[in-house]
Amino acid sequence: MRNMIIASTSTIHGTDYLSYLLPDIMEVFKKQSVKNLLFIPYARPGGISHDTYTDKVKTAFKDTEIEVQGIHEFKNPKEAIENAEAIFTGGGNTFVLVKMLYDLEIMSSLRKQLYAGTFYIGTSAGSNICGLNMRNTNDMPIVMPPNFKTMGAVGYNINAHYLDPEPSSTHMGETREERIKEFHCYNNLPVVGLREGSYIRVQNEKEMLCGIHTARIFQQNKNAMEVPSGYNFAELLK
Repeated sequence: MRNMIIASTSTIHGTDYLSYLLPDIMEVFKKQSVKNLLFIPYARPGGISHDTYTDKVKTAFKDTEIEVQGIHEFKNPKEAIENAEAIFTGGGNTFVLVKMLYDLEIMSSLRKQLYAGTFYIGTSAGSNICGLNMRNTNDMPIVMPPNFKTMGAVGYNINAHYLDPEPSSTHMGETREERIKEFHCYNNLPVVGLREGSYIRVQNEKEMLCGIHTARIFQQNKNAMEVPSGYNFAELLK
């Protein structure tokens, strides 16, 4: 049984950190009587410390009764995952995040807990690791993880912060869609482009697109497909 929020971003422009996701998060916490949230800060956006990143999450929950603890505060991170009431993995650099999860030998532990029903929230890099591998991240490979394989909590890859081409842009580099087409020259995994403010609400066998935006699905040797809010991504695997 899976119970997850897979979000493109933690923050919509002009709003507070996590504010657009908090109503759904708190609804789950209330139903499941969650009081403690385990935060995984390993992606370290901008190279900030684990403590600083964890404090940012604590601030987001300051008006609630939820206690936030960073996984780095525990002597045994594997036990912290196994005993967590809920888990949140924040955004940043996916290469850094995945390397840490492998170095600490907790990637498989995290996957096990997700499939056991522990509520999981992922934003950006924390969402990228929900896919089958991390090969559709937008991040620089500033470190090298031992493996690109991630949790496989969904049967496709996530491209967080998906951007549409700007007709008036003078940027001459490849668009996000062109990069994903390059990926499909060598891989046949579906890729879901999640726009800012969109997220996938996974509940058991349902994987529903939430938010005001459509999402873009890319598949090898097929035209890209736009899907509306309310689309069930589990249909991709049928």
